[in-house]
Amino acid sequence: MTKYYHLLFCALILCSFKPANAATQEQIAATSKKVNDFLDKKFDEAVKRNPEMASTLGLKINYGEWSDRSDNFARQELAREKYNVVNLKSNFDLSALDAQTALSVKMYQEDIQRQDEGLTWIRYNYEVSQLGGVHDDLPAFLVNVHRIDSLSDALNYISRLKKMGNVFDQVIVNLKASEALGVMPPFFTFKYVTDDINGFITGVDKTDESNVLLTDFTTKLEKLNIEKSEKTKLEAEVANILKTDVKAGYQRLLAYWLSLEPKAKAKGSNGIWDLPRGGEYYTYMLHYHTTTNITPDQVFETGQKEVARIHNEMREIMKKVHFKSDSLQQFFAFMLSDPQFKYSNDDNGRAKLLADANLYIDSMRVKLPLLFGTLPKAPLVVMKVEKFREKSAAGAFYEDPAEDGSRPGRYYVNTYNMDNEPRFQMEALTCHEGIPGHHMQIAIAQELQGVPKFRRHELYTSYVEGWALYCEKLGKEVGKYQDPYSDFGRLSMEVFRAARLVADVGIHYKHWTREQAINYFVENTANAKGDIDNEIERYFIWPGQATAYKIGMLKILELREKAKAQLGPKFDIRKFHDVVLTNGAVTLNTLSELVDAYIAKTKAE
Repeated sequence: MTKYYHLLFCALILCSFKPANAATQEQIAATSKKVNDFLDKKFDEAVKRNPEMASTLGLKINYGEWSDRSDNFARQELAREKYNVVNLKSNFDLSALDAQTALSVKMYQEDIQRQDEGLTWIRYNYEVSQLGGVHDDLPAFLVNVHRIDSLSDALNYISRLKKMGNVFDQVIVNLKASEALGVMPPFFTFKYVTDDINGFITGVDKTDESNVLLTDFTTKLEKLNIEKSEKTKLEAEVANILKTDVKAGYQRLLAYWLSLEPKAKAKGSNGIWDLPRGGEYYTYMLHYHTTTNITPDQVFETGQKEVARIHNEMREIMKKVHFKSDSLQQFFAFMLSDPQFKYSNDDNGRAKLLADANLYIDSMRVKLPLLFGTLPKAPLVVMKVEKFREKSAAGAFYEDPAEDGSRPGRYYVNTYNMDNEPRFQMEALTCHEGIPGHHMQIAIAQELQGVPKFRRHELYTSYVEGWALYCEKLGKEVGKYQDPYSDFGRLSMEVFRAARLVADVGIHYKHWTREQAINYFVENTANAKGDIDNEIERYFIWPGQATAYKIGMLKILELREKAKAQLGPKFDIRKFHDVVLTNGAVTLNTLSELVDAYIAKTKAE
C-alpha cells in the first residue's frame, strides 16, 4: 500500500466487449496490437521511473537508484497517466478492438480514476509502522531483491546504500505532512518501530550477522570471480557507508519518530474514525480493498453471520474427536495449550515447521491437475523470515517471483515465536500462502500471454486474498485435512477472517478500543493471545484491508455455486478456475461478469 514502486492497476469491466463498428477482423487485430504496444510502452516507461519496481520484476534498470516517494512524484505520475488516456482516445479507434484489448483499455482508464481518488488521501496512510516502512523495507529489498551478478551490480548496491539517507529524508517530509493534517499512527506502534530502528543502528557498528546489510553484501560478493583485494576494498567501503551515511539516515528518522511519539501518546490508539474526515476515509478504504460498494454495517453483519456458521462446523469436529465439553472456548484453550499441537521453540521446532510446510506443498502439488487447467512455471520455496524483521513481521506471507525466472516465489514463515505458529494451522496456512493460494494466482498472472504487461501485475486485495482464503477450503475438497485437528485448523483460520469483518468495522467505525477488539477475538477465535494482539494492531494500521479476505472468498464461492447450478453436468472445476485465474487480478464485479460469460459460452456449446 505505501510503496510507490508497487504499481497498482484496476479492472472494472468484462472482457467480452464487442466492437461497436463494422471493422474487419484484420482491422481489429491490427488496432488491438497497436493499442497493446502503446500500453506496454507506457508500462515500460513507468517502470523506468520506478527503480524498485524494475528490480522486483528482475530488471536492472536504474539499478543503483531508489524510487521517488514524494507526493509530487505521485502527482506527476497521475498526470502522465491521464495524458496517456488522452493519447489513447485521440490516436486509436477504440471501437475496433478485440475483447481482451477492450478490457485492457477500460482497466487502464479505471485505474487512473482509482489513483485520482487515492491522491485525496495520500497523507492518510501510516507510512511507518510496525507493519513496515523504509527502516525495514529498504534492507529487506537489498537482501531479497538486489542481485549481485557482476561488479557493476555490486557498485549499484553501494550506490543504493549511499542514497538510503535521501529516501529517509523524503519519508520524514511525508510524515510531517501527515502530522500537519492531524494524521499520526496509533501510539502502540511507536515502541515496535523504535526497537527496529535501534536494532539496525546497533548492528551497523558490528561485523557479525547482526550487521544485516554487510553480511548480505559480503555473502553475495563471494560468488563473484574478482580479485580478493577488490572484494576486501568493496566490503570495507560498505562497512564505512553503513557506519556513516546509512546510520545517520536511521538516526534522523529516529529523531523525528521520537519527537512525534509524545503527540501520538496524547492522541491515543484509536481507529481512523478519530482522524479528520475519518468516517469518509474508512468508507473509501472499504471500497478500495473490497472493490465493492459494501457499507460498514453490511460488513459487520456478514462477519457476525459467518462467525456463527463456522462455530457450528467447529462443534461438529469437537464431537468427532470426543471432546469432553461442548464449550468452544474450552476447546480453543485445549488446542492452544496441549503440547501435541505445538512446535518446540528451538532449532528443532523451526526445522520441523519448515519441513511440514514443504510436505504440505508436495502433497498439494500432486492434486493440482484435478483442479486447474493452467499451472504456473515459477517454482516455490519455503523460507524463514530474516532475523532483522522477524520481531515485527507477520506470521507468514508470500513474495512474488521475478518474471525472468531469476527469483522463485517465496513463502515466508515467521519462526521468531513458535507459540504463534500452531501445528494444527500449518496445513491451511500453506494452502493459503503457497499452493494453490498466492503462488498459483500470482505466478499464473505474471506468466499471462497476449495481454499488456500491466495486467500481469494487478493487485486487488479482495481478489488476491479472497482467492487465497478460498484455497484453504479448496484443499479440503481434494482430500486435505485428513486429521480432524488439522481440519479444525482450517476452520480456525476461516473464523479468524470472519472475525476480522466484525473487528475492523468495530475499530474504525464503531469506535471500539484495542482491548474490545482483542477480547472479541479471544472469545471467538482459536488463536494465541500474542497472535491476536499482533493482528488487532495490524487492523489499526491498515484499515479495511482485513475485510477483503472474507468478502473475496464469499464472492468466489457464490460464483462457483452459480456456475454449478446453471451448468449442471457441464460444470468443470478446472475451467472455472481458469476463468478466475487467467485474466489476472480483477475487481469482484469484473470477476462476476467473467463467470457469467463463461456460463453463457458453456451453455451455448
